[in-house]
Amino acid sequence: MTVPNGPMPAVLGATLGRALAPVYGMVVTHRNRRFDAGVGVVRLDRPVISVGNLSVGGTGKTPMVRWVCERLLDAGATPAIAMRGYKSAGGDSDEAMEYADALPGVPVGAQPDRTAGLRALFATDAGSAVNAVVLDDGFQHRRIARDLDIVLIDCSRPVVCARLLPAGWLREPMASLSRAGTVVLTHAERASEAALDAARTVVVQYAPDVPIAVCEHAWASLRVGADDCPVDWLLGKRVVVACAIGNPAAFIAGVRGAGAEVAAEVVLRDHDAFGRAAVARIEAAMSSADALVVTEKDWVKLRRTSLAESEFPIVRPSLAMCFREGEDGLAGRVRALVQPAAPA
Repeated sequence: MTVPNGPMPAVLGATLGRALAPVYGMVVTHRNRRFDAGVGVVRLDRPVISVGNLSVGGTGKTPMVRWVCERLLDAGATPAIAMRGYKSAGGDSDEAMEYADALPGVPVGAQPDRTAGLRALFATDAGSAVNAVVLDDGFQHRRIARDLDIVLIDCSRPVVCARLLPAGWLREPMASLSRAGTVVLTHAERASEAALDAARTVVVQYAPDVPIAVCEHAWASLRVGADDCPVDWLLGKRVVVACAIGNPAAFIAGVRGAGAEVAAEVVLRDHDAFGRAAVARIEAAMSSADALVVTEKDWVKLRRTSLAESEFPIVRPSLAMCFREGEDGLAGRVRALVQPAAPA
């Protein structure tokens, strides 16, 4: 049994899931004890920041990785991103292509053996200048030592009663939060104050000295075809929503929050390649709508399909992490890793 580090697994029956969860927990505990002892861990010769989570499903890792890279760039560093990289039908990683679009000039290494991928990257002209590494989905990828572990928790999900896989949606026990350098409660826009308080209580229980930040996922703008448009472009429009992401409910809620009427939903499992059948479903649904709304992550795959030739409006929201609290502290910890300390 391995610790999932990718798409959400199929849901098992409740009884079987509860029976297997303790076995899964024993495997995770044994694995973590080995890493705690340094077995199989490699330390790179430059700072490493991990962005990850405890759960399956989307918690906002991609926009958080972008935020971290932007803070590193602001500090004068030259970051690179290391990720497992789930391949699309064209053979490239959809998330790597999304990063290439959003962070031009930031090298991305996408392969299951991240250490080998980074060493190969460092040997290139572009990689030789890299002086900081950001691990995408790195909390469970402990073979690379890190200087800062940023752990994301979707506070719109019930944290208090969360269970280990396969009975629930946790990759690791909540006690693993003790390894975190900072915990970020995400999707605060979809959580009540009671849910936020409950999430904070759980974090403090397992990691009493770890700083907590809180952020919302907000749409900064829209890309409609080749044009940049304000979010209110969607107001009153009938749309088809298509996505293959870890947290489709949050994306669909964002579409409705922008004032659009969702005429149809085409929701596929995380990292789906959008084959011909899926594209045909989308095209059929578009006949009764004003626009198609997709994520940037999904558009890097869909733009290789017949949809790219369509004159039908295809809308891609630009997602931003908007902090309610803790942004300055986290930004300071990121900058401190690449900037020399001020003289006393």
